[in-house]
Amino acid sequence: MDMLVVATAALVAVAAVPYVVYVGLYALVAPSGTPASTDEAEPTVSILLPTYDEADIIERKLANLCALDYPMERVEVVVADSSDDETPALVRDFFADRDAPSLTLVEKESRGVARAINSAMEAVSGEVVFRTDADSELADDALRVAAANLDDTEVGAVTGRQADVLGDSEVEQDYRDILSRLQTLESHLDSTFICHGPCFAFERDDFVPIAPDSLADDTEIGVGVRRGGDRVVMDPEMRFVESGVSSFTERRTRKDRRAMGLVQLLMRNRDLLGRHGRYGRVVLPFNWWFMVISPWLAVLTAVVVTAAAVSVAGAWGLAIPVLAVAFGWLGQSDRLGPIQPLHAVVDAQVSLLVAQIRLVRGDVTGTWEVDRGSREAFE
Repeated sequence: MDMLVVATAALVAVAAVPYVVYVGLYALVAPSGTPASTDEAEPTVSILLPTYDEADIIERKLANLCALDYPMERVEVVVADSSDDETPALVRDFFADRDAPSLTLVEKESRGVARAINSAMEAVSGEVVFRTDADSELADDALRVAAANLDDTEVGAVTGRQADVLGDSEVEQDYRDILSRLQTLESHLDSTFICHGPCFAFERDDFVPIAPDSLADDTEIGVGVRRGGDRVVMDPEMRFVESGVSSFTERRTRKDRRAMGLVQLLMRNRDLLGRHGRYGRVVLPFNWWFMVISPWLAVLTAVVVTAAAVSVAGAWGLAIPVLAVAFGWLGQSDRLGPIQPLHAVVDAQVSLLVAQIRLVRGDVTGTWEVDRGSREAFE
């Protein structure tokens, strides 16, 4: 048998093992809902909202926050603003005639989300901090669901599930659906790794200042909570809405920076591998495999598969990369039918590969980058 064919089979098998193990774990654990022991609770809440030139959408976001099903007299909105436009003036005007919730406006020069959050955390007073983004909307009961999860003394943070994708992107919806199942399993095993900035709550006392150049401030806060001894869970009932796109080039703009932040965070916290129960023994190793190792293994597999096909079928073997390009083109157009979810996984691997290359090149900055496409969906 051709050695290239043997190498291809071996690579595919090695690449598949962790995913097969996780599918088996999912079937064995059969996770559903939150693993937290929830109970009705109404702690004081500080809603932390970082803003940067959000004038076109800020009033809609604030209206969403004020309409949440929670006693507003127990809520403060802490806006961490670094805008160059009229965002802070609009925020002040919105709260001018309101008794509740109260407003704390922290204005700093534009240096990035991580720095803005570190500064704002010095001003929060609530027992619970609920971090969200201007270009997102929360379900009416989001605060109540968060408070119920955090009533469990073993849980220090809870993140939500993206229930809908504005923009009708099947690629983003498929990715979010897969991620939701993964996070549900991780939460039941111990703690989830990824936390979602639009819908993420944590105990104020569990907060550890984050790195100024962090590109994944939300997940870094979660890692800090788990490092401190408390669990981080995802509750599918804690819902939010965000926009999404299917176009390959537009997704690179949105997803590659996020991927850089997650890879950066894994590398900076590699000392947690093997520690903190199943978080360090199962959850983090799988995320390392998927985010760090798997993208390179996928490239190597693609090269070897193409070489093996050429060695067996001659020039016809070049049909492999042609089919790969066709798969990508059809996938970004949401035209792959029942195998469309597979494109979401491949797309994520592309982002993670690009992320690692950019990190090695030192292409890292914690400064703000405005996602115009995402904001247009909320205008």
